[in-house]
Amino acid sequence: MPFFEVYWRGECIADAGDLEEALACYIQVRPKELSWPEAWVQAEVEGDPPPCVCRYRSFEAFLDNEEALETIPVTLAMLELAGSEA
Repeated sequence: MPFFEVYWRGECIADAGDLEEALACYIQVRPKELSWPEAWVQAEVEGDPPPCVCRYRSFEAFLDNEEALETIPVTLAMLELAGSEA
């Protein structure tokens, strides 16, 4: 079963069992006073890396420090979609 690590502004903020769950984790980090586009621009202006989700073969692979199978770039559209489902 795959394992996903969720990154926002260069920091791991959560882990998840699938991509949909991983994207839903971003809801907890969006500043309440900002929209997703405003939060995105603020992160860019401050020089933070773009959000991403790292997919591992399994939780055990993650614990064993195996390389991620892929790094999925998170787009503004993905964040807005995830936020609308909350």
